[in-house]
Amino acid sequence: MSKARLDRVSEQAIDWMVKLRAGTPDAALLERFNAWLALDRAHSQAWEKLQERLGGSFNTVRALDRRLPGQAGEARQVLLQPQASRRDALRVIAGLGLLGGGAWLGARSPLADAWLVDLHTGRGERQHFNLADGSRLSLNANSAVDLRFDDQQRLVILRRGELIIDVAPDANRPLRVRTAEGELRALGTRFLVAQEQDASRLVVLQHSVQAQLFDGTTQVIPEGQSALLLPGRIALVNGDQRYRSDWLSGRLNVLDESLDQVVEALRPYSRGFVRVDPKVRGLRVQGVFPLDQPERALDALAETLPIRVDRYSPWLTLIGPK
Repeated sequence: MSKARLDRVSEQAIDWMVKLRAGTPDAALLERFNAWLALDRAHSQAWEKLQERLGGSFNTVRALDRRLPGQAGEARQVLLQPQASRRDALRVIAGLGLLGGGAWLGARSPLADAWLVDLHTGRGERQHFNLADGSRLSLNANSAVDLRFDDQQRLVILRRGELIIDVAPDANRPLRVRTAEGELRALGTRFLVAQEQDASRLVVLQHSVQAQLFDGTTQVIPEGQSALLLPGRIALVNGDQRYRSDWLSGRLNVLDESLDQVVEALRPYSRGFVRVDPKVRGLRVQGVFPLDQPERALDALAETLPIRVDRYSPWLTLIGPK
């Protein structure tokens, strides 16, 4: 049985993705990219869909690597490296089924079916859910969870993104949130969990939460404190981190983060591909930014930092030094 091939426009979109990730795009390359986008509506549709499927920061591939490490290792090695070739990128994307063959704009593959989740949000979307036990779950944009609720347990599996949960009391079934690094067990009522690139972030909004790594390392985190679940250790975070829940109100509150971290928080709300030049990724940021208007947030950053934000189309934004 022969493998389904990606169509020509899909291959071209992947080709452009690889070119734009390799080094710093020059003016000639950007001009050719814009000409390709404008040539046919199918081109811009393919490009936008590619960014939705893979994510501008490739968190989709990172999440897959955590969930299916044996199957996704090659994709991670290829797609997360700027020097990846177009042929290698095309091969692993098609092989993993992320794009679903020749009709990848809307097709589903066996792997895509395995990714189906119980609750999820899309780009720029926040939602609140009332769970069967009376708990209330809020999901930030581009987040997904699976639920395992029965007579014996209440388990929320965070597949990607960020959640806040208000836990309904149940002495016989403590509510747990599982991430790629471990589990958070509710000892109170309200907390935030975010799945980051190489860690899980916990912010305790009310009462306390027991954090446990898969190797058995355990620590109770009290109200107002935050911790990162890392491979082999649980690290407390200095300062009151409860401001991180401001996304519930559509605000990104930043006290002292790198520009790269701020852009990462805006990606679930941004359309298309956003690239941050390595020269400015470490710049420190403070401020409050509107999540639902990521373009306005980037403009505000450009007014206070030595950076420039260049938009070459609705699907391509480059951030670099002034």
